[in-house]
Amino acid sequence: MARTRVRIPSLLALSAALALTAACGNTPSPQDAKSQDGTQPQAKKPVVVVTTTWEGAFAKAAGAEDVKVIVPQSVHHAPDYDPKPSDLAAVAKADFVLYAPFEPYAAKIKEAAGSKAKLVEVELDNDPTKVSAEVARLAGLFGTPEAATQWKTGFDTEYTKLNKDVQAAWPGGRSPAVVSQVFTTWAAKLAGATPVGTYGPEAVTPAQLAELAAKKPELVLDNAHMSTGTVLPDSGAKQVKIVNYPGEDLDLLAVYRNAAAELKKAMGGS
Repeated sequence: MARTRVRIPSLLALSAALALTAACGNTPSPQDAKSQDGTQPQAKKPVVVVTTTWEGAFAKAAGAEDVKVIVPQSVHHAPDYDPKPSDLAAVAKADFVLYAPFEPYAAKIKEAAGSKAKLVEVELDNDPTKVSAEVARLAGLFGTPEAATQWKTGFDTEYTKLNKDVQAAWPGGRSPAVVSQVFTTWAAKLAGATPVGTYGPEAVTPAQLAELAAKKPELVLDNAHMSTGTVLPDSGAKQVKIVNYPGEDLDLLAVYRNAAAELKKAMGGS
């Protein structure tokens, strides 16, 4: 999971080089676009810049087709990334800039580039209820509700199928007890597992470790982006790495398919 640390001096230096681009690059917002006769709004596709593939997948699900991701997927910790002039040039031309609350550098990027884009904070949580709410909200901003509705239909169908597949792999046909990192509780829900505790994002203390181990979890759902190793050693619990960020294709459903496969493997299924 990305944390918040950014190299602001680099951004400010880059902003000077991009001042002319920012002044000339802004385009009318989707709401401002008009048809040639000036009476009817045109269907203008929004230009969306996102900090990571996670926000990018939400934007794509909401119907955005022109999505630019600033932090490459290869960068494990987003705050370690130094934005390039091309990144800030993209921000200068954007209609929307999407960021997460734990990524305050997004506001600095917008400020440095002089963009007039609408800055949108996104709640990044793969809980299906929260995903659906965020996708619908973004679609309202983008003016793409039909695309978002179509995506949700496919998402609900696939999620239900994965949920049943994982539950079919329950050891002994019984819901397993799980401990989850605070950003992987959605995976426990996907598994239909029985939550008995959470930890993080801070390091687990000896007292917390003893408390969680006493609950005898069968699985520990660790956050692959913030892992610090085995969470409950000697407890007998199997640790499963859960990936929150989609790939470069911005396919959010792939995150659920990957989690389902890892959960089934840990439960002894295929």
